[in-house]
Amino acid sequence: MAYSSRSLIFGITVLTYISAQARAAVGATCTDCFTSSRAAYYPNSDEQGTETGACGFGTFGATINDGHVSAASDLYRGGLGCGACYQVRCKDSYYCSDNGTTVVVTDSGASDRTDFILSRRAFGRMAQTKDAAAQLLSRGVVDIEYRRISCNYPNKNIYIKIVESSNYPHYLAFVIWYQQGLKDISVVQLCETRSLTCKLLERSYGAVWATSAPPSGPLSIRMLLSDGEEDESWVIPTNDIPEDWKAGNIYDSGVQV
Repeated sequence: MAYSSRSLIFGITVLTYISAQARAAVGATCTDCFTSSRAAYYPNSDEQGTETGACGFGTFGATINDGHVSAASDLYRGGLGCGACYQVRCKDSYYCSDNGTTVVVTDSGASDRTDFILSRRAFGRMAQTKDAAAQLLSRGVVDIEYRRISCNYPNKNIYIKIVESSNYPHYLAFVIWYQQGLKDISVVQLCETRSLTCKLLERSYGAVWATSAPPSGPLSIRMLLSDGEEDESWVIPTNDIPEDWKAGNIYDSGVQV
């Protein structure tokens, strides 16, 4: 059977369109895919996380998410990964549950080709039973699979903790608590709310942002949430940080994501 050039062009166009749609469908579901890796746990810690994690969360970093927290290696991403949430489950079906555990990244670290170093509580939560948890802990390192999931803190707004090293009014450092959703906090602006003047801040380390010349007056800390591609959105708090902010204080932003 003979085909005209127009028919061939139409057929190629249709196949190209179908192929593109198939690739888009795969991309749309990749957030549901798991990545294979390995996980260890803090050998000398208590059941929860560490208060000296590289994200700068302090005590909050040990207790957030009921102590189900983790250090990350490549996923730490120079501090950008601080506060991100992951579903982590081990692969041995004899010991491991289907759901595994949900952890929050609060530290940086790696051990024997691992992506995660979990708190003991989180490591044991991957098991089906307490006896199975003891077996997992005895191994020290296990094969896992993980995926990024949305952080969810019911009845919690985003909070701003003023770091104790801050020196009013000359130096301001703060860390953002209860990061929510699937996106990273990639950019932070510090704005004086009366004059509407704003300045971009630099990441000091981990999840800590700082400036040696904070503006005077009530302050608004605005956060750009990004998925690392094209989806970005600004979060603008409804509550200001008071003009006479104090080191160590915690301020409620008034917003959830």
